[in-house]
Amino acid sequence: MSLPLTFTLYVARRFTGMVLAMLLALTGLVSLFDFIELLRRAATRAEASFGIVATIGALRLPFMAMQILPFAVLLGGIIAFWRLSRSSELVVARAAGISAWGFLTGPAVVALLIGVIATSGISPLSSAMLARAERLDGIYLRNASGITALAGGRLWLRQADRALDPQGVAILAGRPAVNSNRIERAALKLDDVSVWRLSGDDKPLARVEAPHAELQSHGGVGEWVLENAVTFGQDRRASDPGRIALPTDLTPDRIEDSFASPDTLSFWALPGFIRVLESAGFSAVRHRLHYQSLLALPVLALAMALLSAGFSMRQARRGGVAQMLGLGVAAGFALFVLDRVAGEFGETGTLPVALAAWAPALAGLLLALTLLLHLEDG
Repeated sequence: MSLPLTFTLYVARRFTGMVLAMLLALTGLVSLFDFIELLRRAATRAEASFGIVATIGALRLPFMAMQILPFAVLLGGIIAFWRLSRSSELVVARAAGISAWGFLTGPAVVALLIGVIATSGISPLSSAMLARAERLDGIYLRNASGITALAGGRLWLRQADRALDPQGVAILAGRPAVNSNRIERAALKLDDVSVWRLSGDDKPLARVEAPHAELQSHGGVGEWVLENAVTFGQDRRASDPGRIALPTDLTPDRIEDSFASPDTLSFWALPGFIRVLESAGFSAVRHRLHYQSLLALPVLALAMALLSAGFSMRQARRGGVAQMLGLGVAAGFALFVLDRVAGEFGETGTLPVALAAWAPALAGLLLALTLLLHLEDG
């Protein structure tokens, strides 16, 4: 094996070990603060035991690791390259004729692979675990007023239904009517509607079938209006078709806001979910932004790896090492701020979704390449 390839693999191994160590350390630190916050919220809830809180905290770990990953690559890379520079290994490698572009190939490939694995493998696991954590959080730590899920092109809703039982609930399922225009904010129409009316202990009380239903909102008060509805009682006998008005706390705005967070949806499920969401007339900007951000994650990881090299390969005898390391950390946080600002502009429609998602990664990559060109060839 040639010397350049051997040294590249050596640098890649050092880089990988430090990135993984930094990822574990930062995830553990952030998780500790998150767990303390969960304990504070659970202090006033008798039903939220320590085991429930610990379960919620553990389920949120992959999600936090995904959020911290770019910083772990940056900080781990800075430490790895700084140690190589301090021990003069990089100086000897350059004296032996190995350019920075040569031995940085290994870390660059590793960073890309980490980003690809995080997007394609860790993200689905993170979304599933976060969805479970959010459900437990809603049950034990929050007073969730409505639970919605959109699956198979049907809208599922759970709400209070006190007409038949003071503690009763109703589960409504229907296919959102697809119109050429966006759904009006004052009403929501469903086709092929089924309503299961349950008691407080989840015993079936009645089932309602209707070809159409409309959610109307008047002064913030909602009401489901079912036309030609047939009710099946506990004796399974069908009533004559008629009009049923079912009071609800839900409104079209509230339903849209209560859709699953993009973070709780798998990377592989997002494209289909976006199509269903848009066919129902709802905005999918947040989901498109999240999907594009996941696509851009490998490039962002590569940018962080090259930035860490550019800010930490300065020779110690030339001085200014601490300032360069500090600038590297500051550049990483500047990209974080850019990512958040671009995301806000993307959600409001000020920036195209693709530009808002890819701008931080591309800006970091251009900055890193500029710095390395100046360091190596300047």
